[in-house]
Amino acid sequence: MSVRTEKVSSLVKERISEIFQHHFRMEEYGLMTVTEVRMTPDLKIAKVYVSVFGDAERKRKTLALLEVEKAFIRTELGRNLHLKFTPSIMVYLDESLDHAMHIESLLHKIHKDPGSEEQERE
Repeated sequence: MSVRTEKVSSLVKERISEIFQHHFRMEEYGLMTVTEVRMTPDLKIAKVYVSVFGDAERKRKTLALLEVEKAFIRTELGRNLHLKFTPSIMVYLDESLDHAMHIESLLHKIHKDPGSEEQERE
């Protein structure tokens, strides 16, 4: 990834986070965090990865609502960015935090289990 692509990705992430904060109510959309933005080399498509706090139904609903609001997000982004083209938005659910929490719980379980097995053997 070029330096310019990285800079634009960072700027788009910051601006979309601000748009979420100012225009989307937490009661309706849940707690959302933009975890990453990946730009295509031509800067015309922004892949936005969003983490949503809540159960699977909340995540599905929030992702569906964001799909409906993509045009609004792009319009607001265009007002805040000074690029030749405003990138198209593609929204993806980022489940890396859920995955990390699952791995952490498994590691805690592994660390607890060996001690209990040794006690049972004695």
